[in-house]
Amino acid sequence: MPFVDIFSSPIAIASFSAWFLAQVLKVPIEFARTKKWNWGLLASAGGMPSSHSALMTAVTVSIGHYIGFDSPVFILSLAIAGIVIYDATGVRRQSGLQAERINMIIKKVVENKVWPVEDINDLREVIGHSPGEALGGVLFGLAVSVIVWQLMPLA
Repeated sequence: MPFVDIFSSPIAIASFSAWFLAQVLKVPIEFARTKKWNWGLLASAGGMPSSHSALMTAVTVSIGHYIGFDSPVFILSLAIAGIVIYDATGVRRQSGLQAERINMIIKKVVENKVWPVEDINDLREVIGHSPGEALGGVLFGLAVSVIVWQLMPLA
């Protein structure tokens, strides 16, 4: 099998561009919402838009454009994208909500001096996505893949 140069592959360009740009967009979107800059969003899960959803949508749609929407690879990518997006809005979202509630319980325990403060480490609360954040990622990934397809059409 020949070596694939990912820097010239429109599928790779669309996919990684969608992921990277979605990750970068989280910072100004969060600033617009909270009026605070949160540069940690550049390297974290959660937030608007979902970079996981953007990545998987861009991969899937790009495969459809370049290989065919009737190809087995497209169908496989579509199935994997569905699992990733479901996981981001389901399991990971619920884990984040549970972490939020556990952190609230721990704070109450500490306030009542039942547990020493130095033994407390907050759980990470933002690890999943709301359905709106996932939809934002899907639409963003779709847009990026269409733009790349328009700029790099099949020969």
